[in-house]
Amino acid sequence: MSVRQGFLALLSERPMHGYQLRQEFERRTGGAWPLNIGQAYTTLNRLHRDGLVEAVAGETVDDPATPPTTGRPAEQYHLTELGRQSAVIWWESPVARGKAERDELSIKIALAVTAPGVDVAAVVRHQRSETMRALRALTRAKRQADPETDRARSLVLDAQIFAAEAEARWLDHVEATVAGGPHTERSKRSTP
Repeated sequence: MSVRQGFLALLSERPMHGYQLRQEFERRTGGAWPLNIGQAYTTLNRLHRDGLVEAVAGETVDDPATPPTTGRPAEQYHLTELGRQSAVIWWESPVARGKAERDELSIKIALAVTAPGVDVAAVVRHQRSETMRALRALTRAKRQADPETDRARSLVLDAQIFAAEAEARWLDHVEATVAGGPHTERSKRSTP
């Protein structure tokens, strides 16, 4: 998902100005993806450039992102027809899985098993400690979240917990594979 698609989805509900979009995006994603106001307005400018939104003078609002100009209405953005179509297509399209993703941890481990002098077991141990620390923090946050009043945050926390659990299982797999013998690319290349 991108901020771009998130903004289109939010604007399909009602027109909003940049600060409102930022607040709604953060609230509705359970705070999992914090945005700075510059990123919000950059995204809006690109959506406008691409013909997906239009800006109109809105009601006067307290928008901390705009300089204080008493009584000046903030621009509100609304979807164009092309923007509406783009939002519908996004809702109806599944998120692609299985394609090569740039996951820093998997790339780090892949490089570690092929780099001379790197203690792969130590890399895995350090990562497992961090993964378990994050898992404990996420589990505490989940216990504190009210699934009825904060459903978005609760669901995002569930996804993060499941991802951390899967990462811990993958690290176990890496450790077992590396401990099982000289299975690195480096040793395969050096074997006649």
